[in-house]
Amino acid sequence: MNFPAWRRQALVSQAISGLFFITTTLTFAADPLSEFTIQTIDLNNDLARQVIIDREKGQYLGHPTTCLLEDGKTILCVYPKGHGRGPIIYKRSNDGGLTWSDRLPTPASWATSKEVPTLHRVVDAQGKKRIIMWSGLYPARLAVTEDDGASWSELKKVGNWGGIVVMGFVEKLKTPGKYLAMFHDDGRYFTANSKNKKGAGFTLYKTFSTDGGLTWSFPEAVYHSSEVNLCEPGCIRSPDGKKLAVLLRENARRKNSHIIFSEDEGATWSKPKQLPLTLTGDRHTGKYASDGRLFISFRCIAPRQSRKVREYETDWVAWVGTWDDLVSGKQGEYFVRLKDNKKGYDTSYPGVEVLPDGTIVVTTYGHWEAKEQPYILSVRLKLNELDKLKK
Repeated sequence: MNFPAWRRQALVSQAISGLFFITTTLTFAADPLSEFTIQTIDLNNDLARQVIIDREKGQYLGHPTTCLLEDGKTILCVYPKGHGRGPIIYKRSNDGGLTWSDRLPTPASWATSKEVPTLHRVVDAQGKKRIIMWSGLYPARLAVTEDDGASWSELKKVGNWGGIVVMGFVEKLKTPGKYLAMFHDDGRYFTANSKNKKGAGFTLYKTFSTDGGLTWSFPEAVYHSSEVNLCEPGCIRSPDGKKLAVLLRENARRKNSHIIFSEDEGATWSKPKQLPLTLTGDRHTGKYASDGRLFISFRCIAPRQSRKVREYETDWVAWVGTWDDLVSGKQGEYFVRLKDNKKGYDTSYPGVEVLPDGTIVVTTYGHWEAKEQPYILSVRLKLNELDKLKK
């Protein structure tokens, strides 16, 4: 198959405060979903923005998620000691991610985690705050803290079901104490006796909590397909609060990432449609910046037919744009390489937090040095800083 060539329109190298960065505008002349004409900002060598959260010689550390507390400076972080599974490591920052504690004590059952842990702030109808931590595969399990992470419960079985990346997100709904969560499964982990049948496809599930995250309904299928494998959902609510958007990885690598919308608090969902190439990748995690724009972090993975022309394939990247860009399928404002991953596609299950001063603290794992095990790193930035680099 013949593919149109990329054309590098501009390459501007500048030095700001002694730091080297590159901005690039790329063009891929094809259908609109394959266009990539927005500017790219490369922060890979901007070491002053980077904070190492944890690294252990010879040990794989991966797949972190974070939770920012209401004081605007305390960040909790969990991640497995291993690839996607293994004992859960827990750390805490009291200064907005600038410095981090040693590894903190955890309940005994956390050593039995089978998958990526995920942290989520929840509040019940009476105003009781808690943080929940999911651990997936079968059965899905949950740990709870009601003192902002000072003490945690053991992991406990939620129901007779499980899945992969439980939970991709937990979204607060308009009814007090009610939450929506989503995950996916490929037929291996949904029940105790599940068996993966080759070509059976992926199912996207939703589940609800009405008691502030302590108990969850039996999951319902939202979408199933063997042609496109939609998974690892990430949720963003519209600025007016009326709509939910869920961005989805396409694991068959036949098409771009997809997006679905709900206008009834997750009860029903639109038919999936493809996102632009500029938003195509894995494990989208997004937050609104202080100026109302969206910052979405993910692993850059393009469909197979586009891979040879993707400069940032398999890297840790981010997209800056607006809600309207998501709705209309536009490319966005600009694209950011946060860090060059040195080994395959093994990187980028990010946590994204926005501090009161507008600083975005984005955290993930990756092979940041060739022939070394991956470790946990965060990058700090403000959109007004990126705007200046873009210019």
